[in-house]
Amino acid sequence: MQAIILAGGLGTRLREVVRDVPKPMAPVNGKPFLYYIFQWLQKYKVTKVVLSTGYKSETISGYFGISWNNIQIEYVNEEHPLGTGGAIVFALPKTTEDNILIINGDTYFPVNLNKLYATHIRNNNMLTIALKRMKSFDRYGTVECRENSIIRFNEKKYCDDGLINGGIYLINRDMLDSKKLPEIFSFEKEILEKEAGSSGLKGVIFRNSFIDIGIPEDYNRAKLILSNVEKF
Repeated sequence: MQAIILAGGLGTRLREVVRDVPKPMAPVNGKPFLYYIFQWLQKYKVTKVVLSTGYKSETISGYFGISWNNIQIEYVNEEHPLGTGGAIVFALPKTTEDNILIINGDTYFPVNLNKLYATHIRNNNMLTIALKRMKSFDRYGTVECRENSIIRFNEKKYCDDGLINGGIYLINRDMLDSKKLPEIFSFEKEILEKEAGSSGLKGVIFRNSFIDIGIPEDYNRAKLILSNVEKF
């Protein structure tokens, strides 16, 4: 497998606790948050990672270099913010496989990638999303499914129980190559929401712990969970 990690986040909401580094490089127990993502990826057959960077990109390349534990690393650096979709399209030429893993660099959701990949290939999906069931939340929009098909993405509001987008995707590159896309666009708005209800968009539910370090409260929670990272 080859992966693109979206690592260009500014981390604006984290500025009160983390300063002067890209959000994926926020320190967690002496290591950058991105380190734990690489640690998870090395357990599977991920041979190459393309890091899509922006703010203070040299901080990331200076730490990880051109390889990490036998994972080849390449970089693309956004001269101006491209949005999540633009960043993926910008990085895609650095990959060579038909199906590419896409990962948000500010979330940790260590799903079984072999299961995700096998499901994606077996069902001939164009796009497969790792989903997480959560309870009593209002930070995320919900995902409606019928069996494994994704029907709708709903806006953020309080929810007692629901599925959220875990920020991990397997996408067939033909889905992006076949579309006329602007340079700057949101992957969530222009691809996910528009493909909802189509036969090629599926979801797989995982029970793994989910961490999003976008706000100080969850960043602090990450320190506790990742101190026991080998347990899940």
